[in-house]
Amino acid sequence: MPESRSLCVLPGRPAPLGATVQEGGVNFSLFADRATAVEFLLFDRYDQATPSHVVRLDPIVHRTHYYWHHFVPGLRDGQIYGYRVYGPYEPRQGHRYNPSKVLLEPYTRAVAYGDNLCRADAYGDIDNACTSFKSVVVDLAGYDWGDDRPLQRPMRDTVIYETHVRGLTIHPSAQVQHPGTYRGLIDKIPYLQSLGITAVEFLPVQQFDPQEVERSNPITGEPLCNYWGYAQVAFFAPHQGYATEPGGRSVVDEFRDMVKALHAAGIEVILDVVFNHTAEGGAYGPTISFRGLANAAYYVLGQDRRRYLDYTGCGHTIRATHSVVRRLIRHCLRHWVTEYHIDGFRFDLASALSRDDRGRPMRDSPLLWEIESDPVLAGTKLIAEAWDAAGLYQLGGFTGNRWAEWNGRFRDDVRRFVRGDHGSVRDLAWRMTGSFDLFRKKDSYRSTQSINYVTAHDGFTLADLVSYNQKHNWANGEENRDGEDHNHSWNCGVEGPTEDPEILALRARQMRNLLTLLMTARGTPMLLGGDEFARTQQGNNNAYCQDNEISWYDWSFAEAHGDLLRFVQQLTALRRRHPTLTVDHRMNGKPYDLLLHEDVTFHGVRLGHPDWGYYSHSLAIHLHGQEGDAGFYIIANAFYEPLEFELPKGITWHRIVDTSLPSPEDIVEDEEQATAITGTTYWVAAHTVVLLKEACPKGAQE
Repeated sequence: MPESRSLCVLPGRPAPLGATVQEGGVNFSLFADRATAVEFLLFDRYDQATPSHVVRLDPIVHRTHYYWHHFVPGLRDGQIYGYRVYGPYEPRQGHRYNPSKVLLEPYTRAVAYGDNLCRADAYGDIDNACTSFKSVVVDLAGYDWGDDRPLQRPMRDTVIYETHVRGLTIHPSAQVQHPGTYRGLIDKIPYLQSLGITAVEFLPVQQFDPQEVERSNPITGEPLCNYWGYAQVAFFAPHQGYATEPGGRSVVDEFRDMVKALHAAGIEVILDVVFNHTAEGGAYGPTISFRGLANAAYYVLGQDRRRYLDYTGCGHTIRATHSVVRRLIRHCLRHWVTEYHIDGFRFDLASALSRDDRGRPMRDSPLLWEIESDPVLAGTKLIAEAWDAAGLYQLGGFTGNRWAEWNGRFRDDVRRFVRGDHGSVRDLAWRMTGSFDLFRKKDSYRSTQSINYVTAHDGFTLADLVSYNQKHNWANGEENRDGEDHNHSWNCGVEGPTEDPEILALRARQMRNLLTLLMTARGTPMLLGGDEFARTQQGNNNAYCQDNEISWYDWSFAEAHGDLLRFVQQLTALRRRHPTLTVDHRMNGKPYDLLLHEDVTFHGVRLGHPDWGYYSHSLAIHLHGQEGDAGFYIIANAFYEPLEFELPKGITWHRIVDTSLPSPEDIVEDEEQATAITGTTYWVAAHTVVLLKEACPKGAQE
């Protein structure tokens, strides 16, 4: 091992944190408040067992209060490095220093690893220099963005497509040059444009630990992995596993190339960010970064400091009240916006970030307010999953005024209605018109702040929702205990695959019903990737560990279910054409009835008489036309028999959607060719949604 004196090390400065390329070299700064000694390691390769240089930092020269810092002349972009940090191993006091581990630096811009990675070596006292994640120096200057910048599309014009970077293109049927990568995704941009979505929401792309799942598939014996990516190790770094050249800093530009290409196509990029926990697990978890730097600062500890308070279901919770952690999260969000031009963020288990150091919910979380009011993030979409894994449910009452929220009630209530559950009609009415019953606490609430969805990565796909009554998660190795048990699903008569034409037709109709209600509801719709061509996960409703054909997009389905794909394309186009379907209601203290009475009227089979009864299974909603646009009449019949609905008088109606009709009659492509409804009533088949459009826009002359 070269001696430290062969490497020139100057005092450096405590700010900025992380590795910063400056004129003549690189400045390094690390927060490790209780450390007694710090060694700085340089590597020539990510799989190198013995560092090229080891520098033991002088606490007099290289430490200022909580920060260890130094400047190394001559270092450049691409240099691989790490730290060993010494200090007390006193779990009773909250300290878990372990100098046998090479630690990632929390602000690292890239992470180096390959086949050498071994999570098991991050446990105990074994030296893991060869098998650890390692940090990489990245010079972010010099990339040619051209005139690219975040698009800042209004929420009222937004249709979100939730997808997985690898899963979208890794299947051979994707036929891309670089399957499973950021570059491979670029090849699918024309498809995304044709679908009519305006934003992609990626499952986590912050560097995560793919080995965080330490089990095998009990059916095949194959090792499982963290496929979804909810196990972060480096918040500022793009995930190496999706790069064509893994192991170094090229991932940075590959990710930026993808963002730039999506923006050029008019598609925004939203990241699913995970700040509520990391990959280090509970008290007996591995030491990768945060635990070995400042355990008591980064994690919420119990009164018994050996114990982690767990509100995430992952063994611990990030300590979002600590100033260092709040700053890291805020700096991280700014980093993704300024250096990667990200358009928005969806915060996983966001409610966990609103708990104090004892786990009690805070009315006004300092971190969440800092994010909401940050000027760099002023034009950025902020979306909260407004609950956590320990029962805190804040839907409709999340901190602040800017945040949009995943509307889990929309998912459940629309599913219940379409399935035919009793007592679901009134809830459907609320969901279709902006969910003001849930958000009434917010005086400035806009209906577009409700992120409406019927399926997401967490749960059944759309095809499985209408094909399975029960989850089938045996391949996950948890004896089918994982995943949600209450899915509000219906298999339409047979569990799983079938060749019965009547059941297949009913399933196809139910999928169209769910999609039609989603795309015509007030709010911001989110479509789960692959639902547009009936992607299946074989009944697995929690495929977080399945990096295989259970999760991958099989693009042959796009041809086999081309009628469904066409249906979705026409729905998004219809929504894009008509402001009546995207109106952004704002409360401003007004009661719900006053806000909507001029825009929405509810009916039943008889005009003016909606049936709110427990045994009702039908509802008609008249969306009155916005200025210059036509009105729409949504008729939803979840009953097992046809029903005859009276139509509003004095209006000529054209049929745009009837989910009971075969393709291509189920939805019209050219509204000028839509069938005119000449009678005063319309028969709606069982399990069917119909959408009628007024012939004359509001404000126009007949």
